Amino acid sequence: MSAQTFFSEKEKKQITDAIKQAELNTSGEIRVHVEGKCPEDVLDRAAYWFEKLSMHKTELRNGVLFYLAVADRKFAILGDAGINAKVPENFWESIKANMLTQFKESHFANGLSAGITMAGEQLKAHFPYQTDDVNELSDEISFGEK
Repeated sequence: MSAQTFFSEKEKKQITDAIKQAELNTSGEIRVHVEGKCPEDVLDRAAYWFEKLSMHKTELRNGVLFYLAVADRKFAILGDAGINAKVPENFWESIKANMLTQFKESHFANGLSAGITMAGEQLKAHFPYQTDDVNELSDEISFGEK
């Protein structure tokens, strides 16, 4: 299963629109990375991509990565130090559980969009939009080489 073709063009737009909408009200940054296989522990792989996508370089350390390995059916959500210091314990797990409900019905774009929206609400609460805010990271889905 190819990461590039896992989502239809319509689903890719749905996901990037969810990112743009979530980021309208926050200085936080959300990225989605999709690859076919996860060759290691899913959180370690998400951390690898978090760094490779320079997500740790946001000014307020408030980036959130949604990582999916579609062939292996693995996913993780990774928040940077700034957002992790603010959200309630088990926050990412509650988003994952919500997404998993959709994923089990093969509604992957809907699940991802819902998770992005939930993350955006927390980012808005803790990192509200500033008038001088700049979009520090791309809103486009990135795809891995595996």
